[in-house]
Amino acid sequence: MQNRFKPIWLIPVFILLGVGIFFLPPIYNRAVPRLEVWFWEPLKYRFDPPDQAIYQPEQGSQVDLAVTQMMQTFEATLTPRATSTPTAGPTLTPTITPTPLPASVKLEDFRYEDQHNRWNYCGPANLSMALNFWGWDGNRDTVAKAVKPGVQDPKLDFIQQGRTDVNVMPYEMVDFVNDETEFRALYRLGGNIGLTKALLAAGFPVIAEKGYYERDYAGKTAWMGHYQFVTGYDDARKELIVQDTWNDGPNFRISYDEFMAGEAWLSFDYLFIVVYPPEREGEVLDLLGPYADARWAAQHALGIAEDDIRNMSGINLFFAWFAKGTNHVALQEYADAASAYDQAFAIYNSIGKDDVLRPYRMMHFQTGPYWAYFYTGRYQDVINLANVTLTQTTSRPTLEESIYWRGRAKYMLGNTQAAIDDYREALRLHPNWPPALQALQDLGVQP
Repeated sequence: MQNRFKPIWLIPVFILLGVGIFFLPPIYNRAVPRLEVWFWEPLKYRFDPPDQAIYQPEQGSQVDLAVTQMMQTFEATLTPRATSTPTAGPTLTPTITPTPLPASVKLEDFRYEDQHNRWNYCGPANLSMALNFWGWDGNRDTVAKAVKPGVQDPKLDFIQQGRTDVNVMPYEMVDFVNDETEFRALYRLGGNIGLTKALLAAGFPVIAEKGYYERDYAGKTAWMGHYQFVTGYDDARKELIVQDTWNDGPNFRISYDEFMAGEAWLSFDYLFIVVYPPEREGEVLDLLGPYADARWAAQHALGIAEDDIRNMSGINLFFAWFAKGTNHVALQEYADAASAYDQAFAIYNSIGKDDVLRPYRMMHFQTGPYWAYFYTGRYQDVINLANVTLTQTTSRPTLEESIYWRGRAKYMLGNTQAAIDDYREALRLHPNWPPALQALQDLGVQP
């Protein structure tokens, strides 16, 4: 029998050729995100379900009061700038609207934008609509290039580079408006339907940060954070009119009660953003009344959270306790904040293993517990919470905020090089991000 020649040596050649083709930018750019959505994320859900991740705070690690007070004073130099808008002095009662509001309002002078064909784009899309309402000529990508530039991998296009940044914080959106445009913006806690209607009636649309249960990119139904652009209301139907950038689309109507629900606006402590022309700043501050003072707003929101705690149960009780912690952080009352977050996590851990209920992405969007634990000397709690968030609740550890706070805690525990590594990783994920740049600068280290 004649032996046939078997070119076994061609196998590694084909493997190398396949690898080379895979890493060509046009192929790599399209293949990597799809592999993650179709393969890695479902694998994560199946073998390491993120909804089953729990965080158990350590106890008894408080620092003494003098150290806590010193750190609270130092904190003021490191707080991300939320707005440079002048604030009014605190008042005790909300401003009374001088004239009755119309029964309905529908603002229309803006260009609707969605977040489709982009990753984690509700922030840029909503902010673009809010700015466009006032005549700005940019778009969602203009915003994203500033607030979520993403990893600078030349094999990826701009859209895929920004995929790793899963959230845009409210202060980043406000700072973009104040620093990069001719317009002004501010955000406050503790909003409500009445205040929203007053702003809309005066011609000022509102961006609300809220949560909802929805199918994600992997097809799994779970709680997610989301911005919505509120452009109108209808008292007869008790509905708000919102521009939803994801599934619900333009001019989506949502009832007042549904908008205010626990998993919705409460889950972000009723946070809202107002964008406006600088020449109308006085009008905005008058409409806000005592909310013009950010501290008053946080104190007011704290009272709302305490009422919600008395009246809610289950997962909504978790959101209420979390909001209580967020307000204490805003007031720089870190010991109270830490206690509130401890209670929130205890409730979270007790509600079972149903991924439709457990909002495991909570720390993707809000960083209050890091502030509270760090400024009460609970550095290991910061590290533990960051590790759970980075390795168990997401398919890839790309949350620059969690990495940054873990670095700060590591530094306080004497592990300077590990802290530097975390700061640099945060900068790789979010180039030129001010908190990480400042942290390295304070250590006299190059990025």
